[in-house]
Amino acid sequence: QVRLVESGGGLVQPGGSLRLSCTVSGSIFSIYTMGWYRQVPGKKREMITSIQSDDSTYYADSVKGRFTISRDNAKDTVSLQMNNLGPEDAAVYYCNADPPFEYTEWGQGTQVTVSS
Repeated sequence: QVRLVESGGGLVQPGGSLRLSCTVSGSIFSIYTMGWYRQVPGKKREMITSIQSDDSTYYADSVKGRFTISRDNAKDTVSLQMNNLGPEDAAVYYCNADPPFEYTEWGQGTQVTVSS
């Protein structure tokens, strides 16, 4: 069974940075495209970035140039470096495969709050 554990969120001032990490267990991690998703209350969860097995990346326009996704197949982790954060980035952040793993619950997510 696949398990997803996100960490690294917190409170940051506008313009600040955070680095999120996600550990994936129970899957052949290296073969999957992995993504970071975020959700704000009342809105649908959206994927903002993904990284393929060959390290090709995709970024939504809203985060392009500010966020960087990376993966470490030896450690089964995917990370998200977030720079120049703004209030619009405040959300709960989740990782999952792209498309999401079947028959797998989402992790608990990690809360990012951007406030002065």
